[in-house]
Amino acid sequence: MSHTHAAEKAQRQTAKRTGRNRTVKERIKEAIKNLGTLVAAKKMDEARAALPKFYKLLDKSSKQGILHQNKAARLKSAWMKKVSAVK
Repeated sequence: MSHTHAAEKAQRQTAKRTGRNRTVKERIKEAIKNLGTLVAAKKMDEARAALPKFYKLLDKSSKQGILHQNKAARLKSAWMKKVSAVK
């Protein structure tokens, strides 16, 4: 239980930010699963079309501070290798 009004406000802010961050991270996880199924099914045209949307999600989340910029870069690099490796 918080003792001050400022602490109560901080709890409200944290809850709101946590909810926003969770939705963004869930969207990223869904995009990763989608790319994974496309690569596994060897639907490379669709996977290449999904990459820019995935990149946009990662770039926005790293800009907002939800993901670290190095993690976003690492995910982008890994998925580009996976998509371009399968022919």
